Amino acid sequence: MNLDDLAYFKKLDTLNMLGEIDNLPNQLGDAWELGKSQPLPEKKNYQSIIICGLGGSAIGADLVSAYVASAISIPVVVHRDYGLPAFAKGKDVLVICSSHSGNTEETLNSFETALQNDCSTVAISTGGELAKLAGEKNIPVWRFSHNGQPRAAVGFSFGLLLSLLSRMNLISDPSADVAEAIEAMKSSQEHLKADVLAANNPAKRYAGQLMGRWVTVMGAGLLAPVARRWKGQINEVAKAAANFEFLPEANHNTLAGTINPQQTLNAHTMTLFLRAASDNRRNRLRSDLTRKTFMLEGLNTDFVDARGKSTLAHMWTLILFGDYMAYYLAMGYGVDPTPVDALVRFKEEMAKK
Repeated sequence: MNLDDLAYFKKLDTLNMLGEIDNLPNQLGDAWELGKSQPLPEKKNYQSIIICGLGGSAIGADLVSAYVASAISIPVVVHRDYGLPAFAKGKDVLVICSSHSGNTEETLNSFETALQNDCSTVAISTGGELAKLAGEKNIPVWRFSHNGQPRAAVGFSFGLLLSLLSRMNLISDPSADVAEAIEAMKSSQEHLKADVLAANNPAKRYAGQLMGRWVTVMGAGLLAPVARRWKGQINEVAKAAANFEFLPEANHNTLAGTINPQQTLNAHTMTLFLRAASDNRRNRLRSDLTRKTFMLEGLNTDFVDARGKSTLAHMWTLILFGDYMAYYLAMGYGVDPTPVDALVRFKEEMAKK
């Protein structure tokens, strides 16, 4: 495995996923700016917000929900399913339907339910049926341009949502933190880009550690949805097995599951702990003690630290790191990082029923 062979990268990466990752800081900035000119719903005051989406569209909602949790005065719920929760009725509930393609089956069903329940509604999409239906109903459509995979548009799915909440005065203006996060991401790229040799590139080194291992990613607080993002990227980009865990929840169940199966399997696992200076002090202690317990049971572990000053930078520098790491893992496994044939086949089977 040579993670410094850029010619091999280009041959294997047929749709330039590496370019998508390289552009992620700019994408976040573009989404934030684009959101400043998009149409707002007429109503200004809400009792709750529901963000509907799946996959790459939903992870942006998870990240926004975690980021604003300590600042917003109304609940923000991420909905990954058909329909809507039973409380979603009337104009006091804002339903944001986010679908990269505009054709996500579950999200379209949630959109139709929102209309039936007379909820306030906004659509976020590149087009498709969602944008068409919203346009016919005079519902605000936040349309963006992106030709790649939904998971590669996380800057849009997050940045547009953040801009929407800010423009509706539901949170304080985060412009300064957005700018600092983008700068921190670009600074991180000096160590993460493909032309940085593996000896000096931590994302390549971590990818090497993950080869042949089932990966678990742990995060707490703001980093819990980042752990989920890492899991999804390892699955979809590297076509590899992974799961995610949240602290402190993992200390109430997962911690007990470190004994069986027998230790012959331990060499084939790796648990990564995501950390940031903004971590709750008790959660940082939980992370350290959990890692110690895993290590005493013979399980492979490591930690990855966020960069930057703001909590937003902490989230996004780790998102960027995870994207590069998953990409290099794909190169190590010899798989094209963009196609997701298993997901396509599953959707085709669902469409037949």
